[in-house]
Amino acid sequence: MGLDLYSKVEPYLDFEDEVYLLHKQFMEFVMLNELDNIIDIGCGQGYFLENLKINGKTAFGTDLSVEQIKVCKAKGLDAKAIPLNEVKEKYDCATAIFDVLNYMDKNYLETFIKETNLVLNQGGYFVFDVNSHFGFDNIAQGCITIDLKDKFIAIDALFEDNKLQTDITLFNKQKSNLYSKHSDSIIQEYHSKEYLSELLEKNGFKIQEIREFNLHSDEDADKYIFICKKTN
Repeated sequence: MGLDLYSKVEPYLDFEDEVYLLHKQFMEFVMLNELDNIIDIGCGQGYFLENLKINGKTAFGTDLSVEQIKVCKAKGLDAKAIPLNEVKEKYDCATAIFDVLNYMDKNYLETFIKETNLVLNQGGYFVFDVNSHFGFDNIAQGCITIDLKDKFIAIDALFEDNKLQTDITLFNKQKSNLYSKHSDSIIQEYHSKEYLSELLEKNGFKIQEIREFNLHSDEDADKYIFICKKTN
């Protein structure tokens, strides 16, 4: 999966406002419930970890992208490029922000939920967001091109059969004025509220709330935020 390539183009995608709005929802929940000792799963370049640190919270981040974790380390954040099943500590809250569960196919999704349960203390919270069908079909798919002085980025996303395939191409200008080319793809999968609810309740979580959230659209909700609590 092209997560390392995505990490190289992400700073040019101008998602700062969306990141702020979504992180605000999660931070308000953390502060309102006076939560500490948090694991941010799929932490990316550590934006939410930074927010937690600024607010005096103890937090640890995991991500499968080595490049993303390098950025976290450069910021002085506590993060590792390890899979969730290698985490040995226990936490009072787990977050998974900006489509983390959509990057998982249905074969792995239940395993992930089980692994999340194992890294939480009894009564711990699991809070995450996923894209709605409307979000995938009407917002996520399409084409973006970014033409910069020393690079050119092309992103083409197609939603079909409940899967979004995003093809990323990055051209970097070399000293010879020729360009190097890097290409890769990312697959995201739509998971319905009903399917997720079934898996969560089957694997030791009680759903306290499912919030509809309009991140990119004033029409239908393009995201759902799940607030769950570990019961066993």
